[in-house]
Amino acid sequence: MLPSERQNKLLELLSSKDIVTIPEFIAEFDVSIETVRRDLSILESQGKIEKVYGGAKIKNNPFAEPSMEKRMVTNLRQKECIGKKCCEFINDGDCIFIDSGTTPYYISKFLTNKKNLTVITNSIPVVTELMNTDFDIIIIGGMIRKSERSVVSYDYLFDFSVLSIQKSFICAGGITADNGVSDYNMQEVVTRKMIIERSKEIFLVADSSKFGEDVTIGVTPVSKLNYIITDSGLNKNLAAGFSKHKVKLVIAEL
Repeated sequence: MLPSERQNKLLELLSSKDIVTIPEFIAEFDVSIETVRRDLSILESQGKIEKVYGGAKIKNNPFAEPSMEKRMVTNLRQKECIGKKCCEFINDGDCIFIDSGTTPYYISKFLTNKKNLTVITNSIPVVTELMNTDFDIIIIGGMIRKSERSVVSYDYLFDFSVLSIQKSFICAGGITADNGVSDYNMQEVVTRKMIIERSKEIFLVADSSKFGEDVTIGVTPVSKLNYIITDSGLNKNLAAGFSKHKVKLVIAEL
């Protein structure tokens, strides 16, 4: 494993816990204490972590992705309304993709009146929610990203070319009219890009707090989207910026 790959995995481990000790790093990556210390020093110099006695923690960063637990209870009413609105676009017999993230998760909670769906997802909470339905459920194969409760994959781990998706409901860390959809994690972004290429219609589902935000990694321009579904808290000036695009902006009333 290259040092840069190991350091990225080290960051993922840190993102799942408040503090990770040096012995935990050694056991996880089967490397020497000198290697761990060198990796931590590099990440500290990049401003990504903070070393503490016997280990390290993620450096407090206002631009970092909020935890899954925090997002599950943030803007809850808005996300429920968006989930219900999305279901209006789903027909019996559709093959759909539901992305990881808390807003797409709420789509799965309102699908019970649909029939003969095929649901493709990389979200473990979505699989859990739909486990007792009669839908055909396909979970993307790959590595579990524990902090996001998602599966991230690469084309050598999962054959995306076999997928033919009618409607994909993707999430975002941020969206702007000029720079499009962005997110925080490269592995999530790689998976999402592959899904977009295999889908006939793309729905971006995001609560209004994500608008005007341009976060770490670009996912797709607005021109690739067919619909944006958000809540009525969206700022009118931000909404107006999307009028220059063909995308249809759909508001889920609270």
